[in-house]
Amino acid sequence: MDNYDQKLGIKAWAEADRPREKLLLQGRRQLTDAELIAILIGSGSRTETAVDLSKRILSFYQNDLAKLAKLSVKELSKFKGIGEAKAIAIVAALELGRRRKETEENGQVKITSSKDAYFILKQQLTDLPHEEFWILLLSRANFVIGKHFISKGGQAGTVVDPKIIFKVAIEHNASSIVLAHNHPSGNLTASGADIKITKQLIEAGKTLEITVYDHLIISDHSFLSMADEGLI
Repeated sequence: MDNYDQKLGIKAWAEADRPREKLLLQGRRQLTDAELIAILIGSGSRTETAVDLSKRILSFYQNDLAKLAKLSVKELSKFKGIGEAKAIAIVAALELGRRRKETEENGQVKITSSKDAYFILKQQLTDLPHEEFWILLLSRANFVIGKHFISKGGQAGTVVDPKIIFKVAIEHNASSIVLAHNHPSGNLTASGADIKITKQLIEAGKTLEITVYDHLIISDHSFLSMADEGLI
């Protein structure tokens, strides 16, 4: 009876139940999230299959892939059975998915509202445990030239250097820019410091003939436009 109580490894399963074989036989869309992650990590342990390990990780985060996408290699490695190499594979796969979505959404886009800018920048500024500051570069006709990372901070703030912002804008011949940073807490209130630095950048831009249209504060699910709210 002991043999029946033991966990069966994936190789002992029916072929249709093995994630790799299931993908080949039935197609990738027939696999559960846990089965896809199991393919990434390759193996479980002596007491747990790769699928069971994947289910355990997903269950810990309420089966929410958005929450899983926020995890660092160090955080994933805390799960028994997940070493650094397996954690790196998961992080890399989720990042590829994010970049694919970003590529599909982008193209030659004209910015006509704060929502347009948000849709372009949200991929960079969601699912982060820390604050980052980015700028969106626009042509004279308000088409997106590019988006550029400026700085990285902690959970409560990041340092912004105006010289770096306008150096990037000048190098790319931008006529205008949109500022953006995230609030990992989800709080979309603009702080006094946020408003102050934005007004300083607007004035600096006037000297250089580079218009600062807006400053977006982005959370995982929404955003605030300082221009729309009349804060700048």
